[in-house]
Amino acid sequence: MSQVDVQVENVWKQYHLGARWDAHELFWALKDVSFDVMRGSSLGVIGANGAGKSTLMKLLAKITAPTRGRMTIRGRLVALIEVGSGFHPELTGRENAFLSGAILGMRRRELAAKLPSIIDFAGVERFIDTPVKWYSSGMFVRLGFSIAAHLEPDVLLIDEVLAVGDAEFQAKCLRRIRELQRQGVTMIFISHDLTAVEQLCSGVLLLDHGEIVAQGNPSDVVAEYHRRVLASGAETNGDDRPAVQGAVTLSNVTLRDPRPDAALGFHTGGPLLVALRYAAEREARVTFELSYFSSDGKTLLARTSTDAPGGCHVAPPGGTVEFVCPAVPFRPGDYYLGAVVRDAATHHAIGWWDGGTTLHVEPGVASAGHFYIPHTWTLKESSPQRT
Repeated sequence: MSQVDVQVENVWKQYHLGARWDAHELFWALKDVSFDVMRGSSLGVIGANGAGKSTLMKLLAKITAPTRGRMTIRGRLVALIEVGSGFHPELTGRENAFLSGAILGMRRRELAAKLPSIIDFAGVERFIDTPVKWYSSGMFVRLGFSIAAHLEPDVLLIDEVLAVGDAEFQAKCLRRIRELQRQGVTMIFISHDLTAVEQLCSGVLLLDHGEIVAQGNPSDVVAEYHRRVLASGAETNGDDRPAVQGAVTLSNVTLRDPRPDAALGFHTGGPLLVALRYAAEREARVTFELSYFSSDGKTLLARTSTDAPGGCHVAPPGGTVEFVCPAVPFRPGDYYLGAVVRDAATHHAIGWWDGGTTLHVEPGVASAGHFYIPHTWTLKESSPQRT
């Protein structure tokens, strides 16, 4: 029988707003929240800003206590919250590694054995004996994540860690998280990156104003989140809250490898599936368009569309359109994705996505020049000439 590693029972959390303690100044950040996380499973927690996600994580990390209810966590807990927040600016990276490791429950001998791997993962070899006050924000974050990610937890809490760092390091973090999952680590994962949530989590719960309003299969709960956002008419904040623009709204862009049991990440010459999730006020005859830009978003590199013979779609009120690329043509680097929905008759844009979606391509098939061209070579012997 599977063991429950995290048990949250009827948890409420109340805060006082401002300096006054009057009853009308009370605010309930969480309201009667209950859920279980089984050993080895991964639970995603999503919701709009102010839904109670970070409050829940702070309760689980024991930074604060619930006003009512009970929380039980079995095993060694590691929380990736505000990575690097415990660093002392005057200490070197090496000294802070030992300090942070001790705070997180790692023995000195254990940390010394793992330190070379920690330094290599963070990419700070040249600066490990430099005081961290001279580190860039990226170096600071990379070292903090690396230390925590090299512990051996039973339960790992991850709160928006992947929102920091460049795309290459984010991909590295995702691979490390997947390794920990294979080792049987139980995880609770909070993120606005719905693509990562769908890829990494076995279950998802949706918070809204401190209450659980949906829980279950990741794709179903993410779809419910989009339905709520669209119904509320919320405007985009640049991450996962779309703006309603005309009759059709693009509410999310998801990138994944279409192969079964594929690893995270994308490589030159490898496959890529881009899913455009949309909602429509009514059935509409439209075309969907996907564009690839340079990392600064200024240079258009490629564009593909359903506006081709037989490619025009009558879109029902809600669904997903998938673009499948059998071989990514881009060399290693970062690329920016944009998407547009156009009226099939007028070609006018009636909906678009500008949510900051980045495709990070890692080395794969070796290729000179700007692009990789999928190809095969065949040598055919000429027929002998008759005399």
